Amino acid sequence: MKAFLLLLILAPAVAGAQTLSQRGFVEGAGTLFPQEASNDSTRAVVDLRARSELFYKPAPWVQFAAGLDLRANSHDQVEQGWRVAYSDRGVREPRLSVRRLSATLTGGGFTLDAGKQFIRWGKTDIVTPTDRFAPRDFMNVIDNEFLAITAIRGAAQAGDDTFEAVWSPHFTPSRIPLLGERWTVVPPAAAAIPLVDAGGRLPSGSQAGVRWSHVGRAIEYSLSYFDGFNHLPAIQSEFVPTPPEIAITRSYPSIRSYGGDLAAPTPWFTLKAEAAYVTGNDSADDYVLYVLQLERQSGEWVFVGGYAGEVVTRSRTSLVFAPDRGLSRAFVGRASYTLDPNRSVAFEGAARQNGRGLYARAEYSQARGQHWRATIAAVAIGGHADDFLGQYSLNSHAALTLRYSF
Repeated sequence: MKAFLLLLILAPAVAGAQTLSQRGFVEGAGTLFPQEASNDSTRAVVDLRARSELFYKPAPWVQFAAGLDLRANSHDQVEQGWRVAYSDRGVREPRLSVRRLSATLTGGGFTLDAGKQFIRWGKTDIVTPTDRFAPRDFMNVIDNEFLAITAIRGAAQAGDDTFEAVWSPHFTPSRIPLLGERWTVVPPAAAAIPLVDAGGRLPSGSQAGVRWSHVGRAIEYSLSYFDGFNHLPAIQSEFVPTPPEIAITRSYPSIRSYGGDLAAPTPWFTLKAEAAYVTGNDSADDYVLYVLQLERQSGEWVFVGGYAGEVVTRSRTSLVFAPDRGLSRAFVGRASYTLDPNRSVAFEGAARQNGRGLYARAEYSQARGQHWRATIAAVAIGGHADDFLGQYSLNSHAALTLRYSF
């Protein structure tokens, strides 16, 4: 680990070598919430982050990738210690963490990736039902990022077909909002009782999945199977009378997912569809999550719009943290426009079909030179308290991000 840290620190000085490349950034972001939440009076949050990534390719058939993140936060969302965290199992974001650390071998139509890496399945946007190896950091539910997992991934290509197999020995959960902060919504009946984190029951078993995809002249499609655990938790609460408090426990039920996706271009738009049937143990629901989406590019505009739906075939849990299912039964969309090589605007939104929840985001981004970029974003959330989106109606906000890339 010490050699890895030294390599990242010295990277800018040696990145000119033919087999070594380096990239990274330093970023500061400020978020302003116009309203206080019922359980959180903080209205301004500042985040600082630095990232450095190395890619070493000593031979045409092998590449090594390594990345390190450094974080700071004004709202107690980052761990106080300075340990170098490899796994992402902590309740808070680690101060210093290994973002990725992997090796890639290629040859003869075969690719093998081993180590901490990002694995993405599926074709649709905003909601991706088959993306089971992709936990996220939901500290901010609306503005989240993916977490890497430790896994071995093999892919073999034969003509128009690709066969992929993934095995992960180490479960990585999604990070959920902290108790006592505005992205954890407390029911009015429990507002006067403190919530206490009683920990998470993390599974110790491995996860596996396979995927077959075909690229044809008129259509692309794939089928996938996943056997592992839901990286989004089921929530159990227990009232403790002395002192009066509610203990919150997270568990991650075992699930199996059977999914598929397709993309079919037409002269007017590209049709994308994706669906997964998820079945779990006695502490998880059985349900179908699906997305129908149209995508079109017109000049500098890119439009994406569709519908995300859910059908619950068997209900077993009463309380889960599931943003993917929370954005179902909703119309979702995204549009972006490139003004020039340095400036762009983007819009994103979701509206529940019953009108009880609404989310909208507008973003403007401008670069200056080769290194600097500023991004301004405004997020509006509204709806009823019993809706996944509507429960965050006090969390509308504006954010300014300034990034220096190197």
